[in-house]
Amino acid sequence: MSGKHVLRMAELEVDPAQLDAYCALLAEEIEASISLEAGVLSLNAVAFKDSPHRIRILEVYESREAYEAHLQTPHFLKYKDGTMNMVTSLTLVDVEPVMMRSKP
Repeated sequence: MSGKHVLRMAELEVDPAQLDAYCALLAEEIEASISLEAGVLSLNAVAFKDSPHRIRILEVYESREAYEAHLQTPHFLKYKDGTMNMVTSLTLVDVEPVMMRSKP
């Protein structure tokens, strides 16, 4: 993986009463980002097994420019606006790859 890639880990907590609605908006946003943005290389969301309202998203962007462009897209802005009152905690952490592999 090139040094110019941007990797972020989003650590979220979601209001449990709104979890289904949140997950629907998140799925829509991830699908649009992967389909429409060449610079979004991967978006992977997981939830803690015993605390499904605790979600982590590993985001991989081709470049800082791709990340910045992603933040301005209509689908991302729809997600941010739609989930604003669902997310009770959000921490964004810049991360470095140790080892990342996936099948083509």
